Amino acid sequence: MKKFIALFILLFSLFLNAQTQDNPIKIETSVKKISDTEYDIIFSATLYKGWYLYSQYNPEDASLPLEITIPDATTDYKLVGKADEKDTFKKYSETWEKEEIVFKNKAIITQRIQLTNKEITSIKLNFFGQVCETACINIDENFTISLLGNEIKEDITIDDKSKILAKKLKLDLKNTSLLKNTTDTGSESSNGLFSIFFLGFIGGLLALLTPCVFPMIPLTVSFFTKQSQHKSKGIFNAILYGFFIVIIYILLSLPFHFLDNLDPEILNTISTNVWLNIFFFVVLVFFAFSFFGFYEITLPSSWGNKMDSASSVGGLIGIFFMALTLAIVSFSCTGPILGSLLAGSLTSDGGAMQLTAGMTGFGLALALPFALFALFPSWLNSLPKSGGWLNTTKVVLGFLELALAFKFLSNADLVAHWDFLKREVFMGIWIVIFIGLGLYLFGKIKFPHDSPIKKLSFFRISFGVLVVAFVVYMAPGVLKNPTWNLSLLSGFPPPQFYSLYAQESDCPLGLDCYKDFDEGLAKAIEVNKPILLDFTGWACVNCRKMEENVWSELDVYQVLKEDYILISLYVDDNEKQLPEAEQFDFLKPNGKVKKIRTVGDKWSTFQVINFKNASQPYYVLLSPDLEVLNSAQQYTDRDTYYNWLQEGLQTFNEK
Repeated sequence: MKKFIALFILLFSLFLNAQTQDNPIKIETSVKKISDTEYDIIFSATLYKGWYLYSQYNPEDASLPLEITIPDATTDYKLVGKADEKDTFKKYSETWEKEEIVFKNKAIITQRIQLTNKEITSIKLNFFGQVCETACINIDENFTISLLGNEIKEDITIDDKSKILAKKLKLDLKNTSLLKNTTDTGSESSNGLFSIFFLGFIGGLLALLTPCVFPMIPLTVSFFTKQSQHKSKGIFNAILYGFFIVIIYILLSLPFHFLDNLDPEILNTISTNVWLNIFFFVVLVFFAFSFFGFYEITLPSSWGNKMDSASSVGGLIGIFFMALTLAIVSFSCTGPILGSLLAGSLTSDGGAMQLTAGMTGFGLALALPFALFALFPSWLNSLPKSGGWLNTTKVVLGFLELALAFKFLSNADLVAHWDFLKREVFMGIWIVIFIGLGLYLFGKIKFPHDSPIKKLSFFRISFGVLVVAFVVYMAPGVLKNPTWNLSLLSGFPPPQFYSLYAQESDCPLGLDCYKDFDEGLAKAIEVNKPILLDFTGWACVNCRKMEENVWSELDVYQVLKEDYILISLYVDDNEKQLPEAEQFDFLKPNGKVKKIRTVGDKWSTFQVINFKNASQPYYVLLSPDLEVLNSAQQYTDRDTYYNWLQEGLQTFNEK
């Protein structure tokens, strides 16, 4: 159990820093010939300041140790013992509560190999290690090494036009040390993970109140407590059953981390893909109508039967398969909620890490009743009887799924510039959906599995009144000049400038902005004003929240309007093609080629090259001569942002 908890903590720290686009460790290889059959392969690694690589002798139950292996099955050569290490240090880990053996700044690792086939001229070795700062990243890289002394690399060439345009993309920034001291967003990231964990937990609680799961609670708890020879054994098994439920839902999220690790930009690309957002829209509408009772979504019955058979094995394995059986047979109720969680996580900045946090919350909420009712079986008597209220819960969830679906359709519309789901149209659709929910709660409309309503309950009336109040709150959203700012919904509807009504500009809040860096820089030079460089996205929820809740504050707005040149670069604008003369191939540091064909391709690459970051919103203050004026800023509160703007302005004026 201790080992599993340690691994679980590690998984949560893993990939947390996925938005950092450059690798914190650079590895080069060289070869030293010892004899006709023996060679030393020397790995020379350089680490970013503050990052550590863990030794192959790192203790158990700690950070993952270094490993050098032969990736392919071959008899042409073999490793001679473990690699030789130089200049390691001991470092106490608060997480693991023990001393670890690490490399810092640089590492020299020498692995001797012996040839069994003297005719070969190259070998392959795999270098696996873990590097950590506040988060951890796994390094898993294959090296093809010439025994003649040079590492073999794929010969990749790009044309002269691409070389020139790629060079123009790199800025000659000054005072970049400030960027390395960017305001630590670790707490914000943690808050974001906690928020998605909490939402997942709420989703799990809602899943408990569905007909697929709720009746299972007393049946399962009674099974454990009555079938065990000792009460304590029954309680332990029920708690273990709940624990396995949590593990199963965490495991469902892990494959998405490998997507993120293959290419740090991949989740951002996925989240802004037009057709994927349309797919999520269709899926969530499909889920919504299943909650309305028009059909059932189930996994193949053979899956449930096989898992149920496996659960009869007994012991830990049997309990695990019992938990897996619950996950499968309850899919018709939990599937739509999990689908929403998956879609919402993959289309947010946190990506796979947020999905894991959400899945953990969801699984924990499902598991808690089985553990609590096993500890306090008398509580079972207080559970409400199954009945029509369970179906009512499903229908309410169906309305919420339907409303959420239109968020993904809106993302597709924004990114593709179709201009059909404007802000007022979106708000109108939501108003209609929630009017439908209100009518349902008050018994005016019914769905296939609803029981006859003899009398409206107090809870149903109260919830109905809240829904009506929410509709009234949203109503001004369809007007040209809303009577109040819909701050509670910021980030969900399209931006305010994406409107049916004529707007002062297509920039947030009617501000003057430039959507091309060179044009904005030329203006800044002309008027001698500092630049606010805004890396944003059409489908970026936190960008809209910043614009509608922080930029809209009078003092912040005045500074943006009067003191800065605003350059907003949309990194997800992947439907707008660049002119053919501006399209090129960009050779990345890892040797791969990225085709720059769209506006989004250009500005996302521009952000990574110059600021080593790919998250949005991301704000940088620059002088017209490209001096960094302050640490970069991300999603934050009004006071922090205003003070940050003022500090940058003061630095500029003192120049």
